[in-house]
Amino acid sequence: MRALLDTNILIHREAATVVRQDIGTLFYWLDRLTVEKWIHPASVEEIEGHEDSNVRRSFAVKLASYRTIQATAALAPEVLALGLELDRTPNDKRDTRILNELFVGHVDLLVTEDRGIARKAARLGIVDKVFTIDAFLEKVTAENPALVDYRVLAIRKAFFGAVNLRDPFFDSFRTEYPSFDRWFAGKSQEPAYVCCEGERVVAFLYLKVEGLREPYPDIVPTFAPNRRLKIGTFKVELNGFKLGERFLKIVFDNALVQRVDEIYVTIFPRSILQQRLIRLLEDFGFYLHGEKRNPYGVEQVYVRNMTPRFDTDDPCRTSPFVSRSRPAYLVPIYPEYHTELLPDSILKSESPADFVEHEPHRNAIRKVYVSRSIFRDLRIGDTIVFYRTGGKYKSVVTTLGIIERVRLSIRSEAEFIALCRQRSVFTDEGLRKQWRYSPSNRPFIVEFLYAYSFPKRPNLEALIEHGVIADVNSAPRGFEKITRAKLETILRLSATDQRVVVD
Repeated sequence: MRALLDTNILIHREAATVVRQDIGTLFYWLDRLTVEKWIHPASVEEIEGHEDSNVRRSFAVKLASYRTIQATAALAPEVLALGLELDRTPNDKRDTRILNELFVGHVDLLVTEDRGIARKAARLGIVDKVFTIDAFLEKVTAENPALVDYRVLAIRKAFFGAVNLRDPFFDSFRTEYPSFDRWFAGKSQEPAYVCCEGERVVAFLYLKVEGLREPYPDIVPTFAPNRRLKIGTFKVELNGFKLGERFLKIVFDNALVQRVDEIYVTIFPRSILQQRLIRLLEDFGFYLHGEKRNPYGVEQVYVRNMTPRFDTDDPCRTSPFVSRSRPAYLVPIYPEYHTELLPDSILKSESPADFVEHEPHRNAIRKVYVSRSIFRDLRIGDTIVFYRTGGKYKSVVTTLGIIERVRLSIRSEAEFIALCRQRSVFTDEGLRKQWRYSPSNRPFIVEFLYAYSFPKRPNLEALIEHGVIADVNSAPRGFEKITRAKLETILRLSATDQRVVVD
């Protein structure tokens, strides 16, 4: 197997003054699986012209650990046409040259953090061979479970004072903010969200609610008075577990509880980790507002509107808000899969210790539901209400989801597994069984957003009593459409926050 590493991966590897878990884990897997690490001459040219002399020196010393493509291929006609259409800068042209080696088969896969390359790869029909660090780690950990030996990951709320400030995880903050240690110590009695892998910190989130009188003298343009949730400190280092999405759901949950109108974060767009975080924020509706000017440099300010609204074309940008004007469906989920897929919807009768967040599908906001429902006419933006099966008294509705995409035409078992992997409750072997169970009725895939867990869980008896379900024999077996009136009944019985569901 030959892996071509894009320039941004090389710089991330060689420029870091602190060993970062994600890049270290990537190279561990490349070595463990005996994958050849190749680089393109265009990357060498770019690094030799890098403004940071440390990067140039480090790369020059370690160049021998990579294999450089000596005979680059002429641009294939399809790649040439795409380049003529899209390339505007020298960097665009370098990306096209790098992608061409994958297209013509000189290498087997490309690892990059550049979304522009991924979009080009999609146009060329080779996007399945292009991986971010996250995606590559997800792929190899799923395909090689015997080689994985991670201790249980769990997010917990802890006081600053109980967190090990000397953990190398915080070194990057010290580099960017010289007064970080003093600031951290001053927060000793305030809570934060922390995730550890063993004793080592791999993710950290601090949130602060700000009122109408909060001043913003260093933000340009300044903020108008509003109630806001500030993401004060946010870093996710370990990859392959969807921790970024898990932490972002915690942000949205707190924003709802605190009834804020906006969320914002300030961030230096310097490292590959920070750039990845920015892309995640943009996917979920954050936009660049302006700059924060301080003694440490200029940070970018990203804002997310949290006033109730719904984007039908891209509900991810307004999640967790759900539209009551969209079609709504009851959909069953078996008890053994329910909390595995929807951990925040855990029942009181279940033990949280059995569902710590050490699986990617638990952490993800974007999830996959595998179905053989007869009714398949589902659309982006439709609402799904998850119904945990179990009989008259144990069956309960627990969760609101929003459909992002429905995949009906799946060409092969391999494609089915690749589409479901890391966002469904099934292992690869479980997915094979699902695919092969009934060749005449192959499963389809519903990609949905994990939006909201009901505070109260009305059971089947209550749903029958209030006319949502006719009787015990009418419980949903696939996607069962419900009227707006029935949805409103479920929302009332479940004590759903009125802000969540909008017109």
